[in-house]
Amino acid sequence: MPLTVPTMKQLLTVAQTIFSLPAHYLSTSIRALCVLLLVTVTVNVGAQEDDDLSATRDIPLASSDAADQQIAERIQGILLQIESLDAVTVAVNEGVIQLAGEVPNELAAERALSIAKRVEGGIAVSDGITRTLDLEGNLSPMLAGTRDKLLQWARALPLVLIALFVFGIVAYAVHLLANRSALWSRLAPNPFLGQLLAQAVRLAGIILGLLLALNVLGATALMGTILGSAGVLGLAISFAVKDSMENYISSIMLSIRQPFRAQDHVVIAEYEGIVMRLTSRSTVLMTLDGNHLRIPNSTVYKAVILNYTRNPQRRFDFVLGVDAEDDPADAMTVGLAAVAELDWVLKDPAPHAIIESVGDSNIVLNFMAWIDQRNADFGKARSLSIRAAKDALEANGFTLPEPIYRLRFDDTTATITTMNKVGNSAEASSTATAPARDDATTQAAPDRDRDIEEHHDVSPETHIAEHVQAENALAGEDDLLDDSRPVE
Repeated sequence: MPLTVPTMKQLLTVAQTIFSLPAHYLSTSIRALCVLLLVTVTVNVGAQEDDDLSATRDIPLASSDAADQQIAERIQGILLQIESLDAVTVAVNEGVIQLAGEVPNELAAERALSIAKRVEGGIAVSDGITRTLDLEGNLSPMLAGTRDKLLQWARALPLVLIALFVFGIVAYAVHLLANRSALWSRLAPNPFLGQLLAQAVRLAGIILGLLLALNVLGATALMGTILGSAGVLGLAISFAVKDSMENYISSIMLSIRQPFRAQDHVVIAEYEGIVMRLTSRSTVLMTLDGNHLRIPNSTVYKAVILNYTRNPQRRFDFVLGVDAEDDPADAMTVGLAAVAELDWVLKDPAPHAIIESVGDSNIVLNFMAWIDQRNADFGKARSLSIRAAKDALEANGFTLPEPIYRLRFDDTTATITTMNKVGNSAEASSTATAPARDDATTQAAPDRDRDIEEHHDVSPETHIAEHVQAENALAGEDDLLDDSRPVE
């Protein structure tokens, strides 16, 4: 059944029908694909019919021997000029072209038939050509073509040598220029960018030398093809190595921004450690456990960075709970006095405290104080400060209670308490025992203070820093962190 070209009205009707279908039959993307396919088929069918109509010609009512003779002579003259088709014979009768003879392969036969169809006056072409498929007929043209190519290259050899000489001179000169690291170090803000500039100049020089060599050879068309292919190849490679390119660009930005220095104590996203170095691919940390940690620079560039080293003063805080019947203001005064007496706590800013919350059985106090991290370790200072505040509160009669639980039995009216702070008897017990506890605590307080001073050292931990220095001294990777540049 022959295909017919639909009209524009019919095409619009079909498209409207497709888009009017319910959503559960066809999604929007499938509908659009159906319409696109319909348009493509219509265009192809129309183009095919146009070709058929243009190829169809009216057959004349009368034919003459002279016309047939002219067609035969014309085709035969053309075929004699082609070496692989000179054995083909042509006969024309009533406008029908009959080809006979021998050709070496199918390609030659198709070529002869194509030539016969293009001659004006022919009505049809009859294929009577024999494909011999012999070795001599098929190999001889290939050998002859190879010989001609070799002769052509031999004649062009001097020109090729000149082109290679031009390319070599340009590439060598650019190589010498790119190796001048002192020049690029002065032009670039850091060594990493200097290396990038040198590599860019070297690549540009190689491309320039290649273009000049192709221009000497007169291969301007090839030059355009190479440039176009390089652009397409570069686009494909950029999509394939998108993550690597993002990481490389992040390295450039980090080397310019300098968000931290070597041996800084930082937290990058959820990773914490001491900065060892910044390379062209990753940021190397040594964790507080002494392990190496490599973070891709693309992650570092986009992450939130917390730097503990930038400001040497750091605040620590801790919470202590006192009994609900105690005065929280007096408890804060006692605790702050004990913390302020510690050598590692800064006087400016002075320590302070706030009431964090009031619980069911206690009042939670939050104590805050500042230290200088160059002279005191954060963890040690906080730990001993908690101990000093706790001992001071207990020495002054403040109770650090535990949670109170009440048990009630339905068949009795008595209430059993697990702590001695509930009920009159509990109060009496507390009153009776408090002086003895206070005396014991008061006598033990000087001993604890002496123990803190003599047996506890809050100096900064240097073990990890020493490891970082040793690793950086032995590392073969270039560090992009430059102490001479400002830190962001």
